[in-house]
Amino acid sequence: IIKQLMYFLFLLRQKNTSPLEKEVFMIASVTLHSKKYGEINNFLSKFYNTDLEIPNKLKWKKKYDNPVEITDLIGVFIDNIDNYDLKMWVHLDKDIYVNISENNANEIIKYLFERYPY
Repeated sequence: IIKQLMYFLFLLRQKNTSPLEKEVFMIASVTLHSKKYGEINNFLSKFYNTDLEIPNKLKWKKKYDNPVEITDLIGVFIDNIDNYDLKMWVHLDKDIYVNISENNANEIIKYLFERYPY
């Protein structure tokens, strides 16, 4: 169902946007949310294998020129979902946000590799 929804959204975006808009919205982003101070910092410090200081400790957002790069973060997020109190949202298209969960993570990763095969 997720794959069908993503494909439908992709087709809808292709139909309703100009070539310039298609280029503008190719930048994807990931947003992490937490209710616990320091939780995002701890997760990302382990992911990047360094000590980070996240300015807004309850929310973090990063943009990606190559959306396939998001797959590593999704994989580590799901592998550690029981160790951190975090929510992850992926933004691929204008006004479309996908909440990453154990139920959809593999399909989202597959979708990213299919949609952005470069």
